[in-house]
Amino acid sequence: MPERPDRAARRLVQLFAGLALYGASSALLVRADLGLEPWNVLHQGLARLGGLTIGIVSILVGAAVLLLWIPLRQRPGLGTVANVFVVGLAMDGTLALVPGVHGLAVRIPLLLTGVLLNGVATGLYIAARFGPGPRDGLMTGLHRRTGRSIRLMRTTVEVAVVVTGFALGGTVGVGTLLYAVAIGPLAQVFLRLFAVPPATGGSTVVATGTPRGAILRR
Repeated sequence: MPERPDRAARRLVQLFAGLALYGASSALLVRADLGLEPWNVLHQGLARLGGLTIGIVSILVGAAVLLLWIPLRQRPGLGTVANVFVVGLAMDGTLALVPGVHGLAVRIPLLLTGVLLNGVATGLYIAARFGPGPRDGLMTGLHRRTGRSIRLMRTTVEVAVVVTGFALGGTVGVGTLLYAVAIGPLAQVFLRLFAVPPATGGSTVVATGTPRGAILRR
């Protein structure tokens, strides 16, 4: 059945709101300066090395990762392509608006807010069901080609990007650990909250089935 316009509009709003919020929440973690998400550790390290903004580096890395989908025979969706650009632009835009902060009394709440909003953003854009982010698709593609578990692929890739990013000057700290522990449960809650009912009116399988398989980083 063709999708109803109101349902399609809701999914599009969720997609772009989620991606924009993801970039904004990542920017808050940058300002908190207590540790970043795994891929942003790499982005920050590369940004410091190359003199670019972290948002631009995020876009460039996302595009490069998307090219790796070709040998993995992954098919991008609207959400995949939008992810590459919207998250990086939203991150740079938020960093331009939010000044640097000093003192743990401000940095800790900023960290907690960033992690929480990141969970909200993840629930929004994954539940919209427009395709995984380029980094998510890399891990699921490796899973299909190697036969190894998604958990193993995620761990291997993210450890590699954290170590590389840290060596380049990216920030690793308590925020990195907090993100790793909290993002899964937060995403599960918000996936259920923002689940879009299927066009057939059936059960909201995306809300219950996605959290276990989702990679949870673009």
